[in-house]
Amino acid sequence: MDGTLLDPDGEVPATLWPLLRELRERGVLLAPASGRQYATLARTFADALDGMPVVAENGTYVVRDGVELASVTLDRATVVEAVDALRALAGTRDVGVVLCGKRSAYVERTDAAFLAEARRYYAELAEVDDLLAAQDDVLKIAVHDFGDAETGTAPALERFRATHQVVVSGPHWVDVMAAAANKGAAVRGLQAALGITSAQTAAFGDYLNDLEMLDAAELSFAMADAHPRVLERARFTAPSNAEHGVVTTLARLVGVDVAALRAAAR
Repeated sequence: MDGTLLDPDGEVPATLWPLLRELRERGVLLAPASGRQYATLARTFADALDGMPVVAENGTYVVRDGVELASVTLDRATVVEAVDALRALAGTRDVGVVLCGKRSAYVERTDAAFLAEARRYYAELAEVDDLLAAQDDVLKIAVHDFGDAETGTAPALERFRATHQVVVSGPHWVDVMAAAANKGAAVRGLQAALGITSAQTAAFGDYLNDLEMLDAAELSFAMADAHPRVLERARFTAPSNAEHGVVTTLARLVGVDVAALRAAAR
């Protein structure tokens, strides 16, 4: 979504909606795959959710037509250890923690600056006194670093890498997830469930949480301004999100005229 499908203002390109209609007529499924919460993605695609698989929370939660298809959760011991470590980090670094559950996301930091960042990605967001008191299945722990996440928060979580996924999902976000969880695993599960091969799959990404997903698709595209490791990993390059690269590339793949999409979007 961010840096890939959404434009620099965080909006869905208007041309996506007529393209979705064309894709459906051709029997092509579009599946949003994001670090964002399911509720947030469902709100964004509210008028197109029928039959649409949604890969939420960086692959830890997959839903279609309101039914959970797959999920990967964190055990209680890891949640406690990670939250304690991040509370300690907050004493020396400007970070905020989001505990991401199936029903809601939870925060105990409630200043305006952090809540503004969290609410961009979590439509269902509960403010609590104690993250560890939240009663929910925990999909991941997301950390917003007001500095550089890759050089700041990520190294502080290094000890979790041996047993869990610690992935930098944006310039200011790091996620802690179960070892088996990533967008690629979720996409491969969807492919198996729907009888779709990697040769029939196109994937687009811009950041480090997209790497495994790109591996799951023979038509793998890095956005033109993607992280250097993403550009190295993908087989092809798409125009940037500012140029609506996902829409224009998909239109080319299925033989839809982009000018017609622009006309239909007016």
